[in-house]
Amino acid sequence: MKDQEIKEIKALLSAPKNIVITTHKNPDGDAIGSTLALHQYLSALGHNSVVITPNEYPNFLKWVPCEKSVIKYSNDTKKAILAIEKADLIFTLDFNHLSRTGEMENTLAKAETTFVMIDHHQQPDTYAKYTYSDINMCSTCQMIYHFIEKIGDVDKITPEIATCIYVGIMTDTGSFRFRSTTSTTHRVVADLIDRGADNTTIHERIYDTNTISRLRLKGIALNNLRVLPEFNTAYISISQQELDQNNFKKGDTEGFVNLGLSIDGVKFAVIFIENKGEGIIKISLRSKGDFSVNEFSRNHFEGGGHHNASGGKSNLSLSDTIEKFISILPDYKNVLNQ
Repeated sequence: MKDQEIKEIKALLSAPKNIVITTHKNPDGDAIGSTLALHQYLSALGHNSVVITPNEYPNFLKWVPCEKSVIKYSNDTKKAILAIEKADLIFTLDFNHLSRTGEMENTLAKAETTFVMIDHHQQPDTYAKYTYSDINMCSTCQMIYHFIEKIGDVDKITPEIATCIYVGIMTDTGSFRFRSTTSTTHRVVADLIDRGADNTTIHERIYDTNTISRLRLKGIALNNLRVLPEFNTAYISISQQELDQNNFKKGDTEGFVNLGLSIDGVKFAVIFIENKGEGIIKISLRSKGDFSVNEFSRNHFEGGGHHNASGGKSNLSLSDTIEKFISILPDYKNVLNQ
């Protein structure tokens, strides 16, 4: 983001405004952390700020500071629409195209106000007047830290804001192990801890709150794990019946795709999850090294994301989706075996 844009945003924020902060459908730790961190910062400046998510999110994120103030569009549509219509400014975080907001897309597209995008995904759209985009950044939460830093308000980061930012950085870096974790990321995290983020407690609340049902579902995922050694690829499939039999709750399959990627020699891992309610197969893709799951997902499964972490979907049945996936792999055999 250019210095001139920062000056203009600071001018916009110099007087109290109605501000909406929103994120993508099925929010993850980075989405919730970034929106709530920015919400608390803007509220401290005297703005009437509100966070709106397209739908619900996992229970392991329900403890994040100020989470109870979040409006879920799917649950309270009228209240959400009214807030968007009254907004003087709308911040869109952790997504780069309004279609990522699901049923909220039309409402946001109709909003006649100023948009600010803060995001780290590839190929950002042009709907926002102000765009802070950095595909090399590990998380939108780290970008929120730098956004506050650019405005000159790092000293306004409270323990609660620090906690929110830490949540997003930790979850989007796989607990600081992904290649996107830089020395700058660690310096930011160190400052967040100094400002009151309790790293041990945050980790426990995110990763150590499993239910018995989730652990059993993880066992099913491992049982369904298949390896295709000729393509250095592994995949997991979970049917709707298997989800129902194990009392599935939103977020229960979070991170399961990395089980395949943890296998020695595997370069490409995918999980296929049947969602009969939406009539789709939800797909998560992960990779190591130079293989771009962003391009793979965009080319074949209506998705996209990052170089080594992306999502997609299929309107075929679970078995037909897997068959399609396997049929595509020979086209990538050379790059997957490099």
